[in-house]
Amino acid sequence: MTDQTITSVSRESRVFKPSAEFKGQANLGSFDNYRKLYSESVNAPEKFWSRQAKEHLVWRKPFKDVLQWKPPFAKWFTGGKLNVSENCLDRHLGTVRENKAAIIFEGEPGDVRTITYKQLHFHVCRLAHVLENSGIKPGDRIAIYMPMIPEAVVAMLASARVGAVHTVIFGGFSPESLKDRINDCKAKLVITADGGWRRGKVVEMKANVDKAIVNTPTVQSVLVVKRCGNEINMTEGRDTWYREAWVGAPNQHSAKAFDSEHPLFILYTSGSTGKPKGVLHTSAGYLLGAKLSSQYVFDLKESDRYFCTADIGWITGHSYVVYGLLSNGSTVFLYEGAPNQPEPDRFWQMIDRHGITILYTAPTAIRAFMRWGDNYVLRHRLDSLRLLGSVGEPINPEAWMWYHRLIGKKKCPIVDTWWQTETGSIMITPLPGVTPTKPGSATLPFFGVCPLVVDSDGKEVPRNSGGKLVITKPWPSMLRTLWGDDERYQKAYYSEFPNHPEYYFTGDGARRDKDGYFWVIGRIDDVLNVSGHRIGTAEVESALVSHPSVAEAAAVGRPDELKGQALVVFVTVKSGVEANDGLKEILRNHVGKEIGSLAKPDQVRFAAGLPKTRSGKIMRRLLKELAAGGEIKGDTTTLEDFSVLAALKQNDE
Repeated sequence: MTDQTITSVSRESRVFKPSAEFKGQANLGSFDNYRKLYSESVNAPEKFWSRQAKEHLVWRKPFKDVLQWKPPFAKWFTGGKLNVSENCLDRHLGTVRENKAAIIFEGEPGDVRTITYKQLHFHVCRLAHVLENSGIKPGDRIAIYMPMIPEAVVAMLASARVGAVHTVIFGGFSPESLKDRINDCKAKLVITADGGWRRGKVVEMKANVDKAIVNTPTVQSVLVVKRCGNEINMTEGRDTWYREAWVGAPNQHSAKAFDSEHPLFILYTSGSTGKPKGVLHTSAGYLLGAKLSSQYVFDLKESDRYFCTADIGWITGHSYVVYGLLSNGSTVFLYEGAPNQPEPDRFWQMIDRHGITILYTAPTAIRAFMRWGDNYVLRHRLDSLRLLGSVGEPINPEAWMWYHRLIGKKKCPIVDTWWQTETGSIMITPLPGVTPTKPGSATLPFFGVCPLVVDSDGKEVPRNSGGKLVITKPWPSMLRTLWGDDERYQKAYYSEFPNHPEYYFTGDGARRDKDGYFWVIGRIDDVLNVSGHRIGTAEVESALVSHPSVAEAAAVGRPDELKGQALVVFVTVKSGVEANDGLKEILRNHVGKEIGSLAKPDQVRFAAGLPKTRSGKIMRRLLKELAAGGEIKGDTTTLEDFSVLAALKQNDE
């Protein structure tokens, strides 16, 4: 076996067919309909996308060409003009939707607000005037650094309305990270809040902005939303209270039409060099991808109340809180705080209280709920839920089954979605009521998506073999470039296979089973080379979590002279389980039984908690540094709970 081959060892035989009841009302109707539409979308893409764009988007000027593709650069729907904000708001005015709730908001302290489409339009129009009066012109950049409150959505839509390019910076980022992002895109305006609530405490956002913009020469003004009432400094001539700027602005704003390829937003993702990558998404293609996937993947109905637990600082919040849902006229539920504030059943309380019908969350959150115990779930009815979704990383089968059984009461389909910041919208996913599902598999590609699992030369590998996941054809919601750095864009995404310059390399490992279903193994960076075998950490973690004593696990490699890399696992046990040397040996053998002796961990380390970002992702990089016996050198500003890291260091062997 060469070290180019990824060993994919997990096997899952359980299949869940759509229920007749759900199938009967599904938007897509049948698997045959999916096959027919998918076939057209990949064999006659221009015809397919032309029809979808005309049907789903409101155009001011029709487009001429569907696609111009000179790898790695794509332009979609050229010649067309539209306004993204108008597509999310104005289209619903004068219809029954205008008095429908667009946003239902609950703050961490328990305050609730409901905003209709008509009211949201009013708020966005007023802020659009404020932006124009502040000297913001089409193409200017606006940085949005806010808690998960309705004003953050208003800021995004108002930016889009006036043609400004927004960059939403996650509220958990430090002043240093904020400064780097503002400087990279040369933002003229920052929209922030005095603070936001998180675990019963105020996150001092305005104070972070003040520290950041000491070294951001392009920032001319700061708009501040009053959220927590904490004391802040206001710099005269630069800082304005949002409400004061807003008062007296006209209630109507005539949205200008912009080119289909007009930049909509920049979203920064961590780069391997340490310098953040500014992923650029443009208007028409991105919006079409978000709208179409929302409609079919979440099987949206007029009566749905949809709760995506992602922060708007991430792509999931952009596509599946704001743009995809509002363009469909859906009701979106926003929650500001932590899932365990004041108790670990906060989500379940809110689902019952607000009659939430669709829940879209991350596997790390699901495993946290499992760790906190079933009793917190069993206190609540959860009978309003009809559909569940998973996003952010591969979901291990045990977490999938728990989600299905405890949260979905065995009646809700689960859509396990694979996509990325760069792809803009969901790429591989089951369609509810249509696709039979397998726990742990993202199943089949969405319309227009051409994925392939290949070896290092770009040749497709046999079914059930591991390889690199690529997308072979362009799609409307794809990133257009990295902000200000076309060369880095080409190198990061289109240079892996010199024989196939048109292949977009996802950075993920995957395999395809005999039924054509895709199983994403995880980041290639998270593939370990153990004695010549390349093993995905996600599979090791999945095997560990399948043991009844384990709540959560993270697998990392450390340099080893004999094996190349030794496998170190950090394990959090369920409450009431004693973490001792005997359990370490049991877990090593369990992994050996589940995967094979080649994947037996060299070291099992128990941890009361794992270091995570506020979005719930395990910071494996920090664990890698700990496992190697080195000091933590990397950026820790996105860490949710610093005490976790302190405890791990203390336990360092």
